[in-house]
Amino acid sequence: MTTTPIDKDEFPHIDKLIYLNHAAVAPWPRSVAAAVSEFSEQNALYGAQHYPRWLGTEITLRQRLARLINAPSPDDIALLKNTSEALSVVAYGIDWQAGDNIVTSDQEFPSNRIVWESLKQFGVELREVDLNSAATPEAALIQQMDANTRLLTISSIQYASGLKMELAPLGRHCRANNILFCVDAIQSLGAHPFDAQAVEADFVMADGHKWMLGPEGLALFYCRAELRDRLKLHQYGWHMVEAQGAYDQKTWEVAKSARRFECGSPNMVAIHALNAAMALILKLGLETIEELLLQRSKQMMTIIDGHPRLSLLTPTETGRYGGIVTFHAEGVEQQVLYQQLMADGVICAQRGGGIRFSPHFYTPLSQLDQAFEKVNAFIA
Repeated sequence: MTTTPIDKDEFPHIDKLIYLNHAAVAPWPRSVAAAVSEFSEQNALYGAQHYPRWLGTEITLRQRLARLINAPSPDDIALLKNTSEALSVVAYGIDWQAGDNIVTSDQEFPSNRIVWESLKQFGVELREVDLNSAATPEAALIQQMDANTRLLTISSIQYASGLKMELAPLGRHCRANNILFCVDAIQSLGAHPFDAQAVEADFVMADGHKWMLGPEGLALFYCRAELRDRLKLHQYGWHMVEAQGAYDQKTWEVAKSARRFECGSPNMVAIHALNAAMALILKLGLETIEELLLQRSKQMMTIIDGHPRLSLLTPTETGRYGGIVTFHAEGVEQQVLYQQLMADGVICAQRGGGIRFSPHFYTPLSQLDQAFEKVNAFIA
């Protein structure tokens, strides 16, 4: 079992809160806050004097994000505003035909549902599959695909139940049947190893403000190089051209890299923040982070399993859960329990008919015990 000392200087909120809400919005580590503070100070004192240095930070971030998902090149990484924008780039980049269908699950966060529902105007059907309708969730999805399926879109880990998908068999099926494979990886990246090549993903997207410990307002978007030309563009500007910076040049062409999806000025504050967060995560390593996180999930599951009035809503099979553990407390209103936990300094969420706890690798194990002591005190 891997153990790691808790750097309280890096995570100062530990002394103030039991923070179990990384599946929503994570608190910044000290190094991330320091990077933003330093950037702000430089901007206040020197304006854009150090812009070339800022561009160097942007390059480093793309390199680190490419490493995070095993993208072939940093040129495959676009920096967009959020997961929803990335999903919209895909949804409105494809040349749909009336009668096409999209397969997804019935557990998706609205970001990975609404954008596909909006395509109904083009005669595109969205099939929301009951993941419990077959022997495995993956089989349930595959059974609903047919000759008219153009795309499968799925979250790597479901936001409410915490169900972890086996992406590789889905990717193999899609590639073999010429179906595009889109993965919303927001509940995986920063918490678990992710290999876009191994799972044969065509598109991967994720905001940086959850398990990656970064800011809101900046997301990774990966598009397989062979598909970039197949996505129609709906946003244009100075940043997405091949000859970026050649402002007097009247002719232009779309950038060959994933920068084609970035129409205007980059979010430099968020770039500095996410770059610092990626440095921290990659230094520790995703394998270590995952082991520590699963250790915390197992501890929570053991506590819930041993409590007569708590029931797990998250699968317990090995490989089927990540950092999200959701439970239902019998005999009490979940909303009232949630409000009481928040008032007691247990930062969590009400999701999927229960209470969702989502610690990270650094969360002290003792805080998990304390959180459930507060749950027990309420329902007793």
